[in-house]
Amino acid sequence: MRILFSLLCLCAAPALADSPQIAFATGSKSGQTWRFDVTVKHADEGWDHYADGWYILAPDGTELGYRKLLHPHVDEQPFTRSLSNVTLPANTSTVIIRAHDLVHGDGPDYILEIK
Repeated sequence: MRILFSLLCLCAAPALADSPQIAFATGSKSGQTWRFDVTVKHADEGWDHYADGWYILAPDGTELGYRKLLHPHVDEQPFTRSLSNVTLPANTSTVIIRAHDLVHGDGPDYILEIK
């Protein structure tokens, strides 16, 4: 059983490693809207394989904002970009931030507590 588990972990690790990761994120309120500064880490390879955006999602998965990334960041890793004017539903205490790349799709969720 341990061998099977180890093999499954080894097989899954490369796929996760290739997915875009949110390394760090912050949110700050300005009036009625929020600004998010998000640091993405991904092994961008060029125009055919790069992190092309990230989402701000409500806990139920509703999309609240999207930051499109227009070019690869091959020599700039990790990199930080911002998204302003995001409206959050009342009583929101957390948001999910999820990066996306052209080859692997969505990366893992990053949970950000809103204060």
